[in-house]
Amino acid sequence: MISSMTGFAAVNRQVATQNIRVDLKSVNHRYLDIQCKLPEEWRHLEMTLRQEIAAVIERGKIECRLFIEEATTADNQLTPNWATIDAIVALGQQISQKYPHLSPLNTADVLRFYTSFNNKQHNDSEQTQQVIIDLLRQALQQFSADRKREGEKLQQHLLQRLDKMQIEINQLEEIFPAILENYHQKLNQRLGEAVANVNEDRLAQEFTLFVQKADVDEEFSRLKTHIDEVRRIITTDNEKSVGKRLDFLMQELNREANTLGSKAVSIESTNTSVALKVLIEQMREQVQNIE
Repeated sequence: MISSMTGFAAVNRQVATQNIRVDLKSVNHRYLDIQCKLPEEWRHLEMTLRQEIAAVIERGKIECRLFIEEATTADNQLTPNWATIDAIVALGQQISQKYPHLSPLNTADVLRFYTSFNNKQHNDSEQTQQVIIDLLRQALQQFSADRKREGEKLQQHLLQRLDKMQIEINQLEEIFPAILENYHQKLNQRLGEAVANVNEDRLAQEFTLFVQKADVDEEFSRLKTHIDEVRRIITTDNEKSVGKRLDFLMQELNREANTLGSKAVSIESTNTSVALKVLIEQMREQVQNIE
């Protein structure tokens, strides 16, 4: 099943006095580009988070954000760690005695140091680190599911246009012998009007050259082969590098449609070439969003 390169997921959990949240979002990109936006005190986890993401996601510009905030519950506000606060105040007094020219700590300073100390205690906790990694894995599960749901829509879009392309090719292929016969009759008529006696050998030679130039059997065959390959790729599970392979096949389909147009011998051929190129362009736009 194909996956879209766009997706979003967010999971959170409260640990002790902290709310921890991990957000993931992605947009299109030719390769895998991971950006981690973490609080400075958790920057050391970036490589671990990158490895977790790269193990699941193959392509896309991924943004991973980690938010850690102190929970604002009544219990937290009513039960401060007075021993820690006393230690901070005592340390501030010692500093003031030794360096009297420095400003003494005020309430805001004490609260800032207290919060920083608590965060440091949380950051040093292996349990908290594991919670962050677990949250990322949960986010990746939701993220992958979201991208697969979008991929199902892309698959249906592509299959519909592949079916329309097949119809266009079949219709032209069916009437192509009649197109050639019609040209042969017109050629015979024009030559008959130009000269009194038509040279049958010359007529056969001219028609043979025309048929060789107008021969589109190879284009029909290649178009069908590419269409079958696109259909196989988007309906096969565990297919690798789907987006890149489909992008290449869109180029090949467009090349064959252009060749078909350059060999156009009737308005039907021209219309089919244009219709195919429109459908291919519609698919190409969607393929840019496939992982």
